[in-house]
Amino acid sequence: MAVSQHRVRFDFEVEFSNGGGIQGQDFRLDIEGQGIGDDALAAYIVRDLRLLMVGKVRILRKEIIREPHKRAKSPAGARRFVDLSHEVENGMVTYRGLPAPLVCDFLSREDSRERFGLAPGVEFQIGRIDMVANTGTYMDSPFHRYADGADLAQLPLEGLANVAALVVRAPYARGRAVGPAAFADLDVRGRAVLVHTGWDAHWRTDRYFGGNPFLTADAAQDLAERGAAVVGIDSLNIDDPGDPQRPVHSTLLGAGIPIVEHLCGLAPLPAAGFRFSAVPVKVRAFGTFPVRAYADFGFDAP
Repeated sequence: MAVSQHRVRFDFEVEFSNGGGIQGQDFRLDIEGQGIGDDALAAYIVRDLRLLMVGKVRILRKEIIREPHKRAKSPAGARRFVDLSHEVENGMVTYRGLPAPLVCDFLSREDSRERFGLAPGVEFQIGRIDMVANTGTYMDSPFHRYADGADLAQLPLEGLANVAALVVRAPYARGRAVGPAAFADLDVRGRAVLVHTGWDAHWRTDRYFGGNPFLTADAAQDLAERGAAVVGIDSLNIDDPGDPQRPVHSTLLGAGIPIVEHLCGLAPLPAAGFRFSAVPVKVRAFGTFPVRAYADFGFDAP
């Protein structure tokens, strides 16, 4: 006789000791046996989401249901992804003064039939894109700032893919400059630090190009000294464009810490408990290239 399987369905609220919190509704979790205590469930949430600086965890509307285990049957189905990158389109402007990309056919579907003598109904397209490296959501490697720095091809994958990540809330309405106080209570070592300012709401508008939020020089120094793995921001530039010294690029890239600019969609992410990936094409003697940046967290949700 098959043994019946159970899951717990619940809502939760997490308060962080340094302010803010996250909530979850109608989450489901495979359990052994027919019950689980609130303390054990709270501990699981903190561990599975890899949360830091947790104050209180409240479990609400808990219900045990008889239902086949999902993770055992389909582990991939338990993963959730959030895209954090802008689409690249023909003619779009990422940074005023830089040329827009040209996206077109190198070989159209119609031409492919004629050129290769393909069978009826068979065709393909080969695309062409002409663009500067700083297009869309992109990563800066140390070579972008320093001639002897690591280029895109030399960046280690372990620092770009599946990196434990944190989101730092710094709404631009509170001021443009994001200083070290925003990161003071966070363990940033070995983590991707993503600064959520909300500036991405102005993407593809004139406002995006002026008055953007940025990190201060001392914030960059603090992140470098404490060993951040990668630093990203949902803004036009991680530096103040009006500062010719570009101290944030100089400090972070000088410490071997890649930078991701023009992120988007950070608002729904939790403060922690997910992985970040942003991998550029492996190009030699190149300092910057667009990335498909995304968050990946595997908490089981219906």
